[in-house]
Amino acid sequence: MQVETWNAAELVAKDIAHHLHPLSNLYQLRREGPLVLVRGEGVWVWDANGKRYLDGFAGLWNVNIGHGRRELAEAAREQMERVAFVPTFFGLASPPTIELAARLAELFPGPLDHFQFTSGGAESNETAIKIARYYWWLKGQPERVKILSRRMAYHGIAMGALSATGVPSYWEGFGPRPPGFIHLTAPYKYRFGEGLTDEEFVARLVQELEETIEREGPETIAAFIGEPVQGAGGVVVPPDGYWPAIAAVLRKYGILLIVDEVITGFGRTGTLFGMQQYGIQPDIVTFAKGITSGYVPLGGVGVSDEIAETLASADRVFMHGFTYSGHPVACAVALRNLDILLAERLWENAAVSGAYLLQELKRLEERPYVGEVRGKGLMLLVEVVRDKASKEKFPPEFKLGPKLEAATRRRGIIVRCTPDGIVMAPPLTISRAECDVLIEGVAAALSDVLE
Repeated sequence: MQVETWNAAELVAKDIAHHLHPLSNLYQLRREGPLVLVRGEGVWVWDANGKRYLDGFAGLWNVNIGHGRRELAEAAREQMERVAFVPTFFGLASPPTIELAARLAELFPGPLDHFQFTSGGAESNETAIKIARYYWWLKGQPERVKILSRRMAYHGIAMGALSATGVPSYWEGFGPRPPGFIHLTAPYKYRFGEGLTDEEFVARLVQELEETIEREGPETIAAFIGEPVQGAGGVVVPPDGYWPAIAAVLRKYGILLIVDEVITGFGRTGTLFGMQQYGIQPDIVTFAKGITSGYVPLGGVGVSDEIAETLASADRVFMHGFTYSGHPVACAVALRNLDILLAERLWENAAVSGAYLLQELKRLEERPYVGEVRGKGLMLLVEVVRDKASKEKFPPEFKLGPKLEAATRRRGIIVRCTPDGIVMAPPLTISRAECDVLIEGVAAALSDVLE
């Protein structure tokens, strides 16, 4: 392979002059510039100066099969040579889009047999919310528009998905959110269930849900949306009994369940889908990220047979979709990505490697500034606290996240660093030796900043 050379300083200067980064501190970037990554292979990436890093966040939770898989580039090339773009509006379709929908119907559990495609997670959750409301409108219950969500949930930054998101920092400065979104307590036992058994904590959350439904009126609620394991909000792993109990209440009141598998889908939790960790069957499922391992943008929504029949019962146009819904190149890449994921059974490695990482990182709880280490499969978080007894967080002016980010990158690992600590989600291909590199880098970076 020919090694390319890059002018790192020139790239950084152009970035500072012209590029607006999402989910980044634009003030800091104007002064420091970005880290420019130019190549990837397996769990490793290289910057423009040639330094190697372990990608401990799999891009953005999504490079499930690892970097540098030429099979996906070949799938994209082959499809582009046949036909690069076919819309799915107006009853049009292309073979990869049809084949991907059929493949997903085989993979998702239960009667999730019908799919509409998007370009990513926010569009998927936006679509799911609209489908839930449209379903009830077609059923003659147009007053069912409210959406139940959870605090600390992340569902994207489109306005409907943003309103379902339960992290206030994502709302600030963007004006009023659409009404009709109600946030419940996250199943975050470390902070909200102290002194309770798992069963007692779940009972409290179920009671809150029932009281909220009764107060709002079940006849006004369209759906409940939730991630099997809350990701960007802090890797919140619910007690085992949480999801079955929540699903039972929703069934009792006839409220649709939307499961957000944008992060958890396609192997990350140690099963093919996060819902399989908890034995729940949603009415609607959303996905993105791992469907193509991030090689091209693609997301989607799956609905139950009953919802699909209702949508098709009206002799009218379904007035929702995106230009790139079902893009044939993205769907072709997704099909090849699923071939690799299934052939290598990468969710099994996620379970084994995730258990090893959790076991070893748990040793950090001996340190006075580590409150809790938690995770499910290859989704993990080391939560950092200022005071272990009170669980007090570091104040914003301490700039814990930026300090940890700088320290981890110096140590040659890329992870997500926040005011809560360090989040890890490496590719599902990670080996035991590579896990050790990640563990050592995290432990050393914590020492650099906090000791």
